[in-house]
Amino acid sequence: MNKFLVIQTAFLGDVILATSIVEKLYQFYPESKIDFLLRKGNEGLLENHPIIDEVLIWNKNNNKYDNLKAISKSVKGSHYDVIINLHRFASSGLITAFSGAKQKIGFKKNPLSVAFTKRVEHTIGDDTHEIERNQQLIIHLTDKQSVNPKLYPSNKDYSDVESFKKSEYICIAPTSVWFTKKLPQEQWIKLINKVSDKLTIYLLGGSEDVSQCEEIKKISNNKNVVNLSGKLTILASAALMQNAKMNYVNDSAPLHIASAMNAPVTAYFCSTIPNFGFRPLSDNSVVIEVKEKLKCRPCGLHGKKECPEGHFNCGFKIEV
Repeated sequence: MNKFLVIQTAFLGDVILATSIVEKLYQFYPESKIDFLLRKGNEGLLENHPIIDEVLIWNKNNNKYDNLKAISKSVKGSHYDVIINLHRFASSGLITAFSGAKQKIGFKKNPLSVAFTKRVEHTIGDDTHEIERNQQLIIHLTDKQSVNPKLYPSNKDYSDVESFKKSEYICIAPTSVWFTKKLPQEQWIKLINKVSDKLTIYLLGGSEDVSQCEEIKKISNNKNVVNLSGKLTILASAALMQNAKMNYVNDSAPLHIASAMNAPVTAYFCSTIPNFGFRPLSDNSVVIEVKEKLKCRPCGLHGKKECPEGHFNCGFKIEV
């Protein structure tokens, strides 16, 4: 039996996309042990996951380097046959390099990849999706075909949102960590005010998004808006999104939640572009971006705290 460890200690969306590797490994090695290493705060995504045996958690927020040393020691002591490192930074490279695994696989961009047994290019901007880039790491163990990411809400998660499904509804996740990845508030309000009064509108987000969502709710003219930000777990939100008439999101984690649930999704891309490889994967998915060709777009691979040009036309000129 092979013993696998998948490493992705980046952000929420990256972990969701990494579940496609878990699904693929399980197709080819159903009797194997598959573990997953992520950063503290993201472990709720993989609760009660039917494929993953153990979730290892690295606490980056407190005593980061002491905890890095501890998790590295734990990984080495687990004697993995194969480590698949999707993270492209030195911290995870150290964990991989000193793991003692028979196969240490990762991207060449990782500063410690010289110590890996297999190194793969990671090229952004050629329209290759991130799950396809990740799949390149395990072609020799599986095949060339990537599979979609998948999340597994529990019965409790479905039960927690059952009362919200009594009428037809849409979900809107209007926030993002990055200002330039976030459709402007005025645009969300414009969209909300166009929604039929027969539909309930659920605003989704974390506890840090409550005030932003509440402001959108108050300013809009639609009386069917319900602010659920901070009230649902990630998997409960996923369960709610699954049966929505449509989910409206930014280029951020809720987009990937929709993909993992094959939920209908309309994704707004402001400063970033779908060509980077993070577009939605749902059967029913729509990407909306500014029609005007802007010389300043994209202004970077990730979002920024403010528009470098000061106008944010990539957000304000999107037609909602």
